[in-house]
Amino acid sequence: MDAVQAFVEQWAESPDGNRQGFIRLQELLTNLEGVEVSFHPRPGVTYSLRGAVSGTNRPLFVMIDVIEDEPRWLSVCFFGDMIQDPDQLGAEVPGGLLGEDALCFDLDTCTETSVAYVAERIKEAHRSALSG
Repeated sequence: MDAVQAFVEQWAESPDGNRQGFIRLQELLTNLEGVEVSFHPRPGVTYSLRGAVSGTNRPLFVMIDVIEDEPRWLSVCFFGDMIQDPDQLGAEVPGGLLGEDALCFDLDTCTETSVAYVAERIKEAHRSALSG
């Protein structure tokens, strides 16, 4: 995960809190039981952190993308059938995650509330992956 650390270190703090939000979600992901985390940088486009549980029928349960824009923002996507969205904050994206229907949360600004909500969805998707 040296590449993730190098990426985070070169990302300057900004008022939107997106760097800190990414760090918080990354720490959650790396501390979940049985999770394999991979990093897929596409400089100039996205920097993607993917969480997977080996031995399951899907290659990942969450994808946390840093969208290369000014300022950078986060898009956190799940397979649509792995989580609930009780506050209806996500956007349904047909075929949006590896060709399957997805539910994505775009965080232009990472607030305590928005990051906590998405963190709960990550935990829910993780439980779903473990049971599936």
